[in-house]
Amino acid sequence: MARKKKGSKRKHAQVTPDDEANIPKSFVMRSGNVGRTITQLTKDFRKVMQPHTAKRLQERKTNRFRDFVAVSGQLGVTHFMIFSQTESNVNMRICRVPRGPTLHFRVLEYSLAKDCVALYKNPKTSVMDYLAPPLLVLNNFKQEGKQFRVMTAMLQNMFPPIDVQTLQLSSTRRVLLFNYNETNETIDVRHFGIHVKEIGVSKSIKRILKSGMTDLGSYEDISDYILKEAVVSESDVEDGPEGNVELPENYRVRRSNLTQENQRSIRLQEFGPRLTLQLFKIENGLCEGEVLYHRFVQKTKQEVQATEAKRQRLALEKAERREQQEANVEKKQKEKEDRKKQAQSQKPAAADQDEADDEEDDKDEKDNESDDAMDEDDESEPEVIEEDSEEGEDDE
Repeated sequence: MARKKKGSKRKHAQVTPDDEANIPKSFVMRSGNVGRTITQLTKDFRKVMQPHTAKRLQERKTNRFRDFVAVSGQLGVTHFMIFSQTESNVNMRICRVPRGPTLHFRVLEYSLAKDCVALYKNPKTSVMDYLAPPLLVLNNFKQEGKQFRVMTAMLQNMFPPIDVQTLQLSSTRRVLLFNYNETNETIDVRHFGIHVKEIGVSKSIKRILKSGMTDLGSYEDISDYILKEAVVSESDVEDGPEGNVELPENYRVRRSNLTQENQRSIRLQEFGPRLTLQLFKIENGLCEGEVLYHRFVQKTKQEVQATEAKRQRLALEKAERREQQEANVEKKQKEKEDRKKQAQSQKPAAADQDEADDEEDDKDEKDNESDDAMDEDDESEPEVIEEDSEEGEDDE
């Protein structure tokens, strides 16, 4: 029987109910008929939003949008990310539940996570990378226009806020970058993993630090082993002094414990997926309501006022119809209860009437039996009298 490895168990910070209620949660789903690539893109984006997302969410053809809205309140879901596909475009919507607003993006280009990871010779991914939400980086979003303010607020509220005083650097393993490109007015979305490496150490020393032991049987001296791989390869070239940092606490690197005095190099590995988005519409409600911004349609003030008046009129008519429906439902329910009470009250009277009818039938049967008995007696008496008269004649 294998012996269990001794060691302290990893302990995660306990989340209080108040903190859990303040953490944003999301649904990442697809809408309508989409292909395999969009389905896989939806799954990849769910990994980006982990751990505060429904990673096993199942969409069925019978599900409607209102079904997800009804469930979101019970589960504390605050945001929807919906991928859809038309004949010519791929669209993405980011919704704030339950009252909006809604951002409509057009996905100009995208790459799946498996394609991004395939670019690396030795990709390093771990389940531990997805135990904490990624760090959000918004670059070049300080532009003029209300659409940038709405986008900035929406993207920031999709992830829990960061407290610098209590943040654990060892749990920060991913970065989600939104970069606004002014030239073509698009947004580049990139998802990276954070890796910390030692600097000024050759591959041979790194191998000893990670594994703890190596085979030196083919070397006469340990210096031969160290100097053999002392040449810095192209992959070991540092990006510069800006990539070297001194962490304020002991940071645990994979399979090695480094002291605080050691400088380390920060490396980013792209996990994917890649997205190139273009904002084309902002709605005030949840996939409906007043259009706050539209990239391709520009309206005058009169048209905006007419549209708003029409929207308010339709909302008022909808509220009146709903009140009428609720009143009809209450009326039918009350009529149903009245009929039920009336049936219950008539049931004992009908039972008493049945008992009276049964008693009457029994009485009639008894009367009939007595009448039959009397008739039999009347028929038998004349026969007896005749016999007596005959006997008297014989005596004479």
